[in-house]
Amino acid sequence: MYAGNKVPSKLRLLVPSIGNFFTRLPLEAAFKFQDRKRYISSRRFVPPSFNDVRLILNTAQLMAVCTKAHGHGSLRLATFDGDVTLYEDGRSLEPDNPVIPRMLSLLRKDVRIGIVTAAGYTTADRYYARLRGLLDAVAASGDLTPQQRKNVVIMGGEANYLFEFDAASPHLLSPVPMHRWLTPEMAAWSDAGIEALLDVAEAALRDCVKTMDLPATLMRKDRAVGIVPTSPHTRIARESLEETVLVVQKILEISLGKPEFVARIGGGGGGGAAGLPPFCAFNGGRDVFVDIGDKSWGVSVCQRWFGGGDDEMPISGDHTLHVGDQFLSAGSNDFKARAVGTTAWIANPSETVELLDELAEFMEKKIA
Repeated sequence: MYAGNKVPSKLRLLVPSIGNFFTRLPLEAAFKFQDRKRYISSRRFVPPSFNDVRLILNTAQLMAVCTKAHGHGSLRLATFDGDVTLYEDGRSLEPDNPVIPRMLSLLRKDVRIGIVTAAGYTTADRYYARLRGLLDAVAASGDLTPQQRKNVVIMGGEANYLFEFDAASPHLLSPVPMHRWLTPEMAAWSDAGIEALLDVAEAALRDCVKTMDLPATLMRKDRAVGIVPTSPHTRIARESLEETVLVVQKILEISLGKPEFVARIGGGGGGGAAGLPPFCAFNGGRDVFVDIGDKSWGVSVCQRWFGGGDDEMPISGDHTLHVGDQFLSAGSNDFKARAVGTTAWIANPSETVELLDELAEFMEKKIA
């Protein structure tokens, strides 16, 4: 069990990619909890599986943010991926989705909610179409206070578009101007750096489509570029999507250090040399996109927004839980959130429902 951001040096030598821990992990208690559900210790021929370990770690993390020692109401912010986490890939959050009452329960406990999604839309109507079940439920709830309703935000395009709940808006969301939520580091990313990075990514994506003869169309946005299937019924092989991510990522990493690239974007700024922003290349299941920023920045914005902005401390990583499914595939955009908060790795929307039921149980008990 590890406290704060420190990991024992011996463990870091064994697992150099382990990263930071924001809480202590009660692994023995978590194993016993999952053993009662999955009968792991009762199996004679099947050893503990990858999924067994994943769920044990999820349970340990939930227990950690609900312990008495960690403080009353220690979980202050819960952020969620969209596709495959809250709803099936490419679908929407419909009113009958069982995750909605669980999310409303978190709001009643004054836990802030952020939907941190790769879907990058610039208008509220597009996000309402994807998330209307939750937004309508928040608006219609008779026992949520006005402040609890405002404790819902949508962070789109990984870390590029922020919308806050607004009961007076036709789509129950209002866009928040960038100057109100950009962190100082993000504000330093130069427009020239963003444009240049997306140009390199676009050229790499075009080359992948040609080389592998992918049934895909290029899509360029103001802060993202990607490839999507040529029709709704077209499927691109997972291996081709993974290869595209890795190729584009490698080309970007090589290109960004070249003198001609640095000369193009001028100088100054943060987030990388000469105002170059960080990026996230990832396999979305049906498509591949390169976004400016990544989910570590998106979750950080939520932490700062609900923490009170410039004059108050942002919500810290040990009071934050991010739930997502992208921790293993190429790009693994949910994995980036591990840098700024605690995480739970789920495999499908049904697991999200089960995880929130576990969380509610632990929050009720306030584990010692």
